[in-house]
Amino acid sequence: MTIAEAIADCTRVTKAHSGTFYLGTRFFRGDKRSAVTVVYAVCRHGDNAVDEADDPQSGQARLAAWWAGVERAYEGVPRSDAASEVGLAWTLERFDVPRHAFEELRLGLESDLCVPDVQTAEELMLYCRRVAGVVGFLVAPIAGYRGGQETLDQALALGQAMQLTNVLRDVGEDLAMGRCYLPADLRARHGVELDDLHRGVVTAGYVELVESLAERTHALYREGWRGIPKLHGVAASAVGVAAVNYEAILRKLRQNGYDNLTRRAHLKPLERLALIPRAVVGAAFGGHT
Repeated sequence: MTIAEAIADCTRVTKAHSGTFYLGTRFFRGDKRSAVTVVYAVCRHGDNAVDEADDPQSGQARLAAWWAGVERAYEGVPRSDAASEVGLAWTLERFDVPRHAFEELRLGLESDLCVPDVQTAEELMLYCRRVAGVVGFLVAPIAGYRGGQETLDQALALGQAMQLTNVLRDVGEDLAMGRCYLPADLRARHGVELDDLHRGVVTAGYVELVESLAERTHALYREGWRGIPKLHGVAASAVGVAAVNYEAILRKLRQNGYDNLTRRAHLKPLERLALIPRAVVGAAFGGHT
């Protein structure tokens, strides 16, 4: 498989699985666009290894196979017929993408092999760090940035905010798969029963619970936006587009009355395009209105 074929395959994966992320990649140029697309595809393949498994045992085997491919790429010996490996090896020749970020991602994906037992908000934040927050560590070296560790911490906050948005958007779908990422302590505090959630009942307590997590998510977005102008060149606009679209999903959830049990908050293509000017301005000044 040629490099061009591998990158094309990774682009198809990105476009098919995340319209929001794909739209953001369009602002990158040349090798940076290709590298960011490859990184997303590698992460997606790891996620699919778990989500598409028939049982935990096969999921563990599939995840191990995915991780072996990541290791081959880092060793510079990718399997020639594996697009994500070929693409990642090519990316690593050009950008200093940290291996430890993929290692954290693997830990997060491993946790999805079991029925989630999230007890506290802190446990939920650790999960969000591992499965999405570390993506900021993967993308920042490709984008280029100033500000050192502070910028990386802000990238981490943005990734956590995006994953929390996913968690809040997908409560109903996760319940259908036997998963619930809403922390047990928050459910108890707001009097939320799992039986009600399975029946699709949106109670006043449930709205309060979701609002509390939404406020935490907005705070993480605010922190993340502070780091976006520190990214080099058009990378700031690229990440800004992804950030403003994810935030819009959170606002759409509120418009839906926090019914994420029977409805899925999403943006239409024209809504995504309409947000681009706001994202570009926000990327320049560290926030948006």
